[in-house]
Amino acid sequence: MFTGIITDVGRVEAVEARGDLRARIGCGYDLAEVDLGASIACSGVCLTVVDKGEGWFAVDISGETQSRTAPGLWAEGAALNLERALKVGDELGGHIVTGHVDGIGEVAAVEPIGDSLRVGLVAPSGLARYIAAKGSIALDGVSLTVNEVEPLADGSVAFSVNIIPHTAAQTSFGSLAVGRRVNMEIDILARYLGRMLDSQASAV
Repeated sequence: MFTGIITDVGRVEAVEARGDLRARIGCGYDLAEVDLGASIACSGVCLTVVDKGEGWFAVDISGETQSRTAPGLWAEGAALNLERALKVGDELGGHIVTGHVDGIGEVAAVEPIGDSLRVGLVAPSGLARYIAAKGSIALDGVSLTVNEVEPLADGSVAFSVNIIPHTAAQTSFGSLAVGRRVNMEIDILARYLGRMLDSQASAV
């Protein structure tokens, strides 16, 4: 479990194609405090630490994970929003995030509003029902609040979020641009409520 509060921005230092893809990720964490087998969310994807050294850790990324996450995310040089797993007793500053990507969204607009950025995105039709105004959503692992939602004719949905200066400085969102695709995780409560409603409808 995670909270969507990013604690470091890492960078993919090297990738190696094996049976899966192994990525070496540079970071500012004290890796003496991170056990092999620990979970670290990498731009919203829960991954297992399989090796480590001073200033870096390695993860294995399955073909399934590669196919369901934003393109270019695992390329050498890519920036990754990092968050270590939540510990019992930690402050829950964002919202409950599982590190399981539900879909890929695309940035449709970036507009300065005051000191912040108002970012418009489009989410695929399969996620449209789960995105609600003033609800929570994780984008590339960052816990954000949805401003407003607009259904689109093709079944997809447009929505917007605000990125305050602190968030832009502490994440990979300082360089957001139109066309960038991002990992999306819907709110876990919405996910299970939707599943319950589907089950009830199919039973009728």
